Amino acid sequence: MANRYFLERPILSDRVTLAGSEAHHLSRVMRAEPGDEVVLFDGGGAEFVARIEVVRRGEIELRVTDRVEANRELPRDLVLAVALPKGERQRWLVEKLVELGCRRLVLLSTERGVARPAESAVERLSRAVIEASKQCGRNRLMELAGPLEWPDYVATPAANAGRFVAHPSAPSEGASAVTPAELTIDPRFAGREAVHLAVGPEGGFSDAEVATATSVGWQVVDLGPRIMRVETAAIYLASLAAASTRAVRP
Repeated sequence: MANRYFLERPILSDRVTLAGSEAHHLSRVMRAEPGDEVVLFDGGGAEFVARIEVVRRGEIELRVTDRVEANRELPRDLVLAVALPKGERQRWLVEKLVELGCRRLVLLSTERGVARPAESAVERLSRAVIEASKQCGRNRLMELAGPLEWPDYVATPAANAGRFVAHPSAPSEGASAVTPAELTIDPRFAGREAVHLAVGPEGGFSDAEVATATSVGWQVVDLGPRIMRVETAAIYLASLAAASTRAVRP
């Protein structure tokens, strides 16, 4: 999937201009010349074969020679809501979720959360989504949403979706938990149009937060006796959900 470049504007004609960091990388790092072919995508689902015609300082003009409908998305939406970890672990998490096929990442604000992403941080994560999409071949960008307060997020209606919240300790009173392995065969998972997973901060969701979720239909997933880091728990559950999503098509 090398030599893929992202255009922020929809590709609607056979003449396009690549600018900014994408043009810089293609011209200065890859040493592109007129006549070279690359693959472009605009987040709309297709990819475009294009030939370089003019290389200028800061921009490159290309002619689109072919449009390919290359769907590399999961057959049902995978949505992950996470109270972000600190530092570079955020970028690593975003990259892996893109590779796994996550449709949407919701940034959560929780009682025990320590990382509250500023606008500049969200912009960096958005760039990480693009870079990961270029690498893994996805033609649709994973959406970034939030930060959202936990009570507001869990109360948002989600039609025909299985909703699961990770909790590292005993489930709240009155709530039955499933294991991650059981989640992949849970009858509430099969036939759904989407799967929503929620992972809390390093200290986990509070009992009150879990109770808030289960009161509106979320199912607790017990991750077992070992305490996982945020990104480990998120990737673990997302991997299981992605694998099961591919195996059990709606």
